[in-house]
Formats: sequence, structure tokens, C-alpha cells
Amino acid sequence: MQTAYLSSAYLAPVSYYAKLMAYDNVVIEQYDHYTKQTYRNRCTIASPNGEIALTIPTVKPDNAKCPMKDIRISDHGNWRHLHWNAMTSAYNSSPFFEYYEDDFRPFYDKKFEFLFDFNEELRQLVCSLIDIETQVSFTEAYKTDFTADEHDFREIIHPKKDFTIVDPTFIPTSYYQVFATKNGFQPNASIVDLLFNMGPESLLILEKCFDTPLG
Repeated sequence: MQTAYLSSAYLAPVSYYAKLMAYDNVVIEQYDHYTKQTYRNRCTIASPNGEIALTIPTVKPDNAKCPMKDIRISDHGNWRHLHWNAMTSAYNSSPFFEYYEDDFRPFYDKKFEFLFDFNEELRQLVCSLIDIETQVSFTEAYKTDFTADEHDFREIIHPKKDFTIVDPTFIPTSYYQVFATKNGFQPNASIVDLLFNMGPESLLILEKCFDTPLG
């Protein structure tokens, strides 16, 4: 049984969901020390003007080594409204945005206290829409030791790291993107980019994104 370890992530990129689809088991880390400028509170979408990052503001923790599970979401800057407007602008002409819009909109109306809970409920929604049925569990302490059957992607899937170097198991598979003709194909955008553009075919794309089938 192969197990992947992942960080919590806000509408994580395609490479993250390729792991969720490919592995027998996935464990999401909740005791890592929270760091900014990662997918924990950031997603990347393909807008009319190119790639843009949407970042959730967080409350500065009292302790610099605050675990991810205890990080609170800030209401600063009306971010929910801004994120939803950005997604609508980017995807309202995509084939499946209207089909899934009512599933995602409530997340930008409701206030969540903790970032981990917000990320996790979104992940569960995405997995249900794409039909990813991998067994997911959560760490009970920070994981430091791994067996040969355990694979650590917690800091590998990172917006500031080149996936072609650090994550060779991820094979970008092109699919229809609304603005690809204008801006070029964005190979590792947020999973919503794949979902809004490809709908039920998203699972087929994810199946092609992992180099070695696991079992």
C-alpha cells in the first residue's frame, strides 16, 4: 500500500489532486508549522490577463511555530468577495463554471474560523465532484520518518518550486483552457481550472498526470 503525505492546501493545483487520485492512501499534515507564500493559503487561476494568485489572509499567530491546524482566517480586505469575483471573471465563459457555481459559491459567503477546516471542506467537495475516492486521514503529530512505501510531498508541491525538477512524477497533461490561445497553457493551475474547463473529464486528465501507476 502506497501512501502520500500532503500539506493542507487552498484549492490545490492539479499536481496535488493527481497524488490524491493515484495513491492508495493520502495523509494530510495538520501539525506542520504554518508558513506563508505556499499553497496552504494560496491558489493560482488562469485569468484573462494570465496567471494570478489568490491569497487568503490569516491572523498572525501568537507563536511563530503555530501548527497549521490552529491558523485562523482573517477578514481583512474583503477577500471572499475578491476571490469569488476573480474566479467568476476567469471562468464564467468556461464550459462547466455554471454547472459547478452553486457548489463553490457558499464557501465565499460563509465565514470559516480556521484555514485548515476551510481547505479541507473544499477538498472534500472537489473530490466528490471529480469522483476521487482515495482514503484520506490526518496526522496526529508532525511526521518526520517515512518508510519506503510512504512519499512526502508536503514541501514538494509549492508555488515557488519548479515541479519539473522537484516532482518528476507529475506529468502535465494539456486540456482546454479558456485563455490558452492568448496566454498559453498553464500546466499546474488550481484544480478549479481543470474542473471548470473539463467537468466530468477531469478524472481522465488526472489519471494521465502521474508517471507511474501505483497499487
